[in-house]
Amino acid sequence: MSETGGLLHASVIFLLTAVLMVPLAKRLKLGAVLGYLLGGVLIGPSVLGLITAPESISQLSELGVVMLMFIIGLELSPRRLWVMRRAVFGAGLAQVILTGVLLALGAWQIFGQSWQAAVILGFGLALSSTAMGLQLLAERKEMSSPHGRQAFAILLFQDIAAIPLIALVPALGSAQASSGEGGAHLLQIVASIGLVVIGGRYLLRPVFRIVAKTGLQEVSTATALLVVMGTAWLMEWAHVSMALGAFLAGMLLADSEYRHELESQLEPFKGLLLGLFFIGVGMSADLSLLLTHPFMILGLALLLLALKLPLLALVGRMIGKLDSLSAIKLGLLLAAGGEFAFVLFGLARDNALFDNELHDILVMTITLSMALTPLILLLLSRRLIQAIPARTVPPEYEEVDDHHPRAVIVGMGRMGQIIARVLRAQRVPFVAFETEVDTISITRSIDNIAIYYGDPLRPGVLRTAGAEQAEFFIVATDDPDINLHITQAVRLRYPHMKVIARARNRQHVHKLWDLGAMPVRETFHSSVEMSRRVLQGLGLGEEQIEARLRRFREHDERVLREQHKVYDDEIAVFQTARQARAELETLFESDHLEQVPKALNPDANNKKCEE
Repeated sequence: MSETGGLLHASVIFLLTAVLMVPLAKRLKLGAVLGYLLGGVLIGPSVLGLITAPESISQLSELGVVMLMFIIGLELSPRRLWVMRRAVFGAGLAQVILTGVLLALGAWQIFGQSWQAAVILGFGLALSSTAMGLQLLAERKEMSSPHGRQAFAILLFQDIAAIPLIALVPALGSAQASSGEGGAHLLQIVASIGLVVIGGRYLLRPVFRIVAKTGLQEVSTATALLVVMGTAWLMEWAHVSMALGAFLAGMLLADSEYRHELESQLEPFKGLLLGLFFIGVGMSADLSLLLTHPFMILGLALLLLALKLPLLALVGRMIGKLDSLSAIKLGLLLAAGGEFAFVLFGLARDNALFDNELHDILVMTITLSMALTPLILLLLSRRLIQAIPARTVPPEYEEVDDHHPRAVIVGMGRMGQIIARVLRAQRVPFVAFETEVDTISITRSIDNIAIYYGDPLRPGVLRTAGAEQAEFFIVATDDPDINLHITQAVRLRYPHMKVIARARNRQHVHKLWDLGAMPVRETFHSSVEMSRRVLQGLGLGEEQIEARLRRFREHDERVLREQHKVYDDEIAVFQTARQARAELETLFESDHLEQVPKALNPDANNKKCEE
């Protein structure tokens, strides 16, 4: 097969694997990362053999990580990095040193490795997967959570730590120890990083300015790709982490006016190539090694996870100031090995620090640990949430003072706080409950609202708050399932109480109606208000706008009531929705026809009035 035909064949297989495996994995709630990994194993030489030479696409697959790091750099200016210095250089440094030293001592004392090999092995396994960690955080929508921010900081430091580790390998290895090439290699590293820093600061902005003047989108995309790939090539020439070079280039452009343009140009490539990276990891898994030494490989992978997890949790608790649950989530997220270990261990093998068998065992161990991480997160997350309180709750947060509320609010997010402010301004006594300690603390300090820690699904919580006397029970959490459970429990215990519940969508409205609650759609009224602004901008009069929006609200409410009769029948719901859209267009068109003659012929209107 020709080289072009081979590339086309491989591209079709990769895309087909992503299209089939990722939706399947998402449907099974395994996550996209595991879908890519399993897809790679399936098409690799160990199973179907559709791709027989995984190493041939290794550089291409690494570009996904490179682009990810470049985009991270774009979002992290030097000023922001300085603000994050405690998390990055405090927690990150502590994690790498603690984990690296412990694993190195184990490799030296227990597994009998030389001290040189033990250092590289220990610190290589101390690194976590940036690609997998950030992908899992994005999938679970936890990037802005406390453990998500801490994970980002630790991963960032690990990427920085990869530079001295990679530079250290030739110095420790017998292949270059006597040749004096270690100094030349160090000079290469310094020169390449210097070129990236100087080029990023003084050359790239003028280049992007010239390209922007052409007004050609494809040239702008090509320039963005050139920056990323050129930086990667330069770093590879210096035998340094390509991803770190891309991160430096992105960080130097973080304050430029082209930051958002670059990010939008690279985002589609980043997603595809990141998926290709995980497929490549799966393809490189030597399943024959897993079959011949199953207990050893599985034992080493589990040992790695068991050693790193408590150390990461300890760092998160002591330095990152995370609560118990967030610290354990941090440990679960970063306990696996990382992609930079593949580069580090490959160099160690080339420099005679590792033999081929040790290298293959370590690669398989890291791959298996990466595959196990999404599964462990899936299995343990719910149990951890139920078993561990989010944070030690101060006693005053649980002691309810007001035993005669007229309303009870559950969930003090954006909607709950607005309701509370209105009730307080109206001097209506109420009590509010929240399960996030930070939210309680902030709300109390700002608004001095009667808000307490408590789960309303526990009967004692509502009883101590005097919920029996309340007229209204307002369920305002942002979790639809929790809203349904709370509504059901309240209706059973207090059938006299009026329940007003936050609804995510139309389906949620129907379920709340079934429970006897009064649902309020969280985005409906704001969407109608936005529609008002658009119609004003289009030149419609206030009377016209009000009439049409009133017509829309009435029509939507009627359709919602009709759909409630058949909401379990998907086909019937779709048919009702299509009919409703057609009806609304007809109603608006009839309004328009009625109003046009009035506008065009006012005399006729006056005559009609006189008659």
